[in-house]
Amino acid sequence: MQPNHTAKFNAKRIAQKEIALFFASPIAYLFIGAFIAITLFIFFWGESFFSRNIADVRPMFEWMPLLLIFLCSTLTMKLWSEERRSGTIEYVHTQSVPLWHFVLGKFLGCVSLLSIAMIMTLPLPITVSILAELDWGPVISGYLAVLLLGSAYIAIGLAVSARNDNQIVSLITACFIGGLFYFIGSSAFTDFFGHQSAEFFRQLGTGSRFEDITRGVLDVRDLYYYISLTLVFLALNTYFLEQERWAINTKQKIHKSRYHQHWQMITALLVINLLSANLWLSQLPQLRLDTTAGKQYSISETTESYLAQLQEPMLIRGYFSQKTHRLLAPLVPQVKDLLEEYEVAAKGRVRVEFIDPIQHPELEEEANSKFAIKPVPFQVADRYQASIVSSYFNILVQYGDEYKVLGFRDLIEVNARAESDVEVLLRNPEHDITRAIKTVLHGYQSAGNLFDNVKQALTFTGYISAAEKLPKQLVEFKTRIEEQLSKIKEKSENKLHVQFIEPEKNGGEVAQKIAEDYGFQPMATSLFSNQAFYFYLTLSAGDKLVQISLDDFSDASFEKNIDAAIKRFATGFTKNVALVTPPSSSYGMSQANFNQLERMLGTELNVINEDLTDGSVSGEADVLMLVSPKLLDEKQLFAVDQFLMKGGTVIAATSPFSANFTGGGLSMASHKSGLEEWLSHHGLTIENSLVLDANNTAFPIPVTRSVGGFQIQEMRMIDYPYFIDIRDGLNQEILITSELPQLTVPWASPISIAEQNKDITFTSLLTSSNNAWTSTSLDIMPKVNQSGETSYPSQGKTGKQTLGVIAQGKFTSYFADKESPLLASLSEKVETEQQKNESENSTEESSKLDVSSVIKHAPDSARIILISANDFVQDQVLQLTGGASQHDYLNSLQLLVNSIDWSLEDRGLMSIRSRGNFNRTLPPMDHNEQLFWEYSNYVIAFAMLAGIALWHRQRNKRKQRYYLTWLAQ
Repeated sequence: MQPNHTAKFNAKRIAQKEIALFFASPIAYLFIGAFIAITLFIFFWGESFFSRNIADVRPMFEWMPLLLIFLCSTLTMKLWSEERRSGTIEYVHTQSVPLWHFVLGKFLGCVSLLSIAMIMTLPLPITVSILAELDWGPVISGYLAVLLLGSAYIAIGLAVSARNDNQIVSLITACFIGGLFYFIGSSAFTDFFGHQSAEFFRQLGTGSRFEDITRGVLDVRDLYYYISLTLVFLALNTYFLEQERWAINTKQKIHKSRYHQHWQMITALLVINLLSANLWLSQLPQLRLDTTAGKQYSISETTESYLAQLQEPMLIRGYFSQKTHRLLAPLVPQVKDLLEEYEVAAKGRVRVEFIDPIQHPELEEEANSKFAIKPVPFQVADRYQASIVSSYFNILVQYGDEYKVLGFRDLIEVNARAESDVEVLLRNPEHDITRAIKTVLHGYQSAGNLFDNVKQALTFTGYISAAEKLPKQLVEFKTRIEEQLSKIKEKSENKLHVQFIEPEKNGGEVAQKIAEDYGFQPMATSLFSNQAFYFYLTLSAGDKLVQISLDDFSDASFEKNIDAAIKRFATGFTKNVALVTPPSSSYGMSQANFNQLERMLGTELNVINEDLTDGSVSGEADVLMLVSPKLLDEKQLFAVDQFLMKGGTVIAATSPFSANFTGGGLSMASHKSGLEEWLSHHGLTIENSLVLDANNTAFPIPVTRSVGGFQIQEMRMIDYPYFIDIRDGLNQEILITSELPQLTVPWASPISIAEQNKDITFTSLLTSSNNAWTSTSLDIMPKVNQSGETSYPSQGKTGKQTLGVIAQGKFTSYFADKESPLLASLSEKVETEQQKNESENSTEESSKLDVSSVIKHAPDSARIILISANDFVQDQVLQLTGGASQHDYLNSLQLLVNSIDWSLEDRGLMSIRSRGNFNRTLPPMDHNEQLFWEYSNYVIAFAMLAGIALWHRQRNKRKQRYYLTWLAQ
């Protein structure tokens, strides 16, 4: 038999013997039983799995670095100590088998027992995967981390046991050494040092590396650390046993034999090389595998595409103070690792720097004065005193003269489960940093020639009547347009073709065509004017056409609007969204505002606060968003209609009801948006009722209870069917919703779609579950009985309800058969001016010209995205919808931002926008369901343990029968 086969055979036999001895005594059952009981208790009680409301099993792994110290020490304390106490160690020493075979066999036996214990915890992730969508990558990584960490602790325990005769001393010593390795990398120790020193000690700790693996990142450096630690203590174990073999007499105590010296030298070199390799690996580029489903910790293709657009070096500088808040300190190395990946992915186009401004006064002065980066005061405390420290936690992204600064509030997410239990995590660092890169890149590009970022030829077409049919001001305006276009054409590098067409020529052939294709109708200066003419300006490329708005017929206005039109065909420019929200005073709420929405839109887009009162939408707007519009008059409705007719996208969040929080209560009131008839005209009707769904997000309410004569108020999460929890109802074929894991839509109304309109395609975007029903009652106060339970029995027929729709196609204008509402106001204005001129005996012609017409139908590119809820992105409602998960609820905001990106075909950040820490949530469950799943795990785990005991008993009986039969022969 070959030596390696002999080693495997011996190690296997020894491991089998140890496993048999384990299960022959209560130690195995005590070990596995204690391990499972503590794990389940920590998971369901210690970490409050159901209250935490996150579909992962990280709570099971979080306590493993501490739990395994004691359990592995208990498992190994008697393996060599008992051999020495009982005298069987002499049998081991007298065998011709190398000692490392025995060491390896005992080690494999312990690891096998740990593996069995971990297998018995599998019902936990299986339960979570049944309840919700579980990312199995971090789960598999977590189990691997437990085996590696457990192997290191087992090796430590075996080495300690080999040096002690007393089991209790072995237990205490092994716990101390394992605890020391954990403590040296914990925040309790590293908080005394700056970033660099703290990071060094964190790399020595068993717990800090464990956390990196359990989050789903398999780094070669982390894996090797545990392997090297295991091999070092297994080598020491072998050396300790080999020492006992040596026949030491008085002479050899003075003069060590060469054989002994070789053993000592080989062991020392092996230990030094195993440990030194960690230092060598730390200098290499990151070799790691991201096992998360969405590759959350890897640079995405989207980021790489933005980095590839860089034409000159970009600077990314991290400002991190050595002394900072203890919750922020562990995030610094994570940010540094990510930024270093940016540097590698950019292939020399990005320079990454990390500085402590306190140690570099000149850079701190630059940060304060040039970039407005200021330190933030944090309260820190140690065992002796509490103090305030001002520290930096900022990232600067600079490209040319453009720059963007990210502070800790832009990067982190706080999950507060209790006043003393606060978890601080990086929210979505890649999205935040890539968004900053996109912002400065677009800002830099917009400062240059617009046509540098236009990839195709553009055609400017002016559909303008002959001079004799135009008002005098428009004749002069056309001349000025031609002059500006000639200058623009020179800069376009032959990418712009200019043409002017008279629609009335050839019997009005062009007039008829543009009326059919674009809905362009003759213009007029007043309601009763007989002077009809055409004055439409368009920019086109291929099948895409953009109408250039006409504001006040000034040179500056034309320049602004044509630049906005060119940008729609260019890449690398920040888009503009016209946002319409109601004033707080008209909304009926005590604090009704949409600040979070505006902030999120403002991070990626230029937000234009539009009021529509002039009857038009800003010519710079790429998308029009109406959030809870209220009482839009005819002029405002005309602005919305004509924006759609020009091929734009209208995103509307509206319904017949709005919530009211005034007076400390909650009520529902009717809400008139002014869009009702307009939406119905386009085949979309929002019904006058509210949707309730058995699948809902919990609603937080304060509950007062009496304890020992004291009144205690606490927040309780109750079922609330008005908070519709959408999961399967997210359309997975459209990027707007396919990247969202879940969406809560409060107080929504069902949408009815007209099927007879062949020119418009309707696509369902959001639907409730099959357990939804509708109600016309406006009593929306949560109903809680004396036992704290809620009951909302379904009323009438249950089934899916449509809550979000995309309509796209050749819309017909709501004003197609009506006069422009602007003409009536223009006529009144003209009459007023005439009366004024007559009173002043003035015959001068007004210098300002107002014209209007109705574009009767839209091109195929026009879209309406309708969500039938007024309040789902209102600030106060976002706090309520995030109450169950106890963190900022961003999915509703992400839905609207995704809608804009999808409309503009700018889908770069959509794929990474939802890559947060708390994206996968649990479905709504009542208390009985929670108890069922919790107790099921206890029952299954101990049933498996009983099964192992029964299997071992039957195995022993078979062995006994076999031996009795053999002896009988």
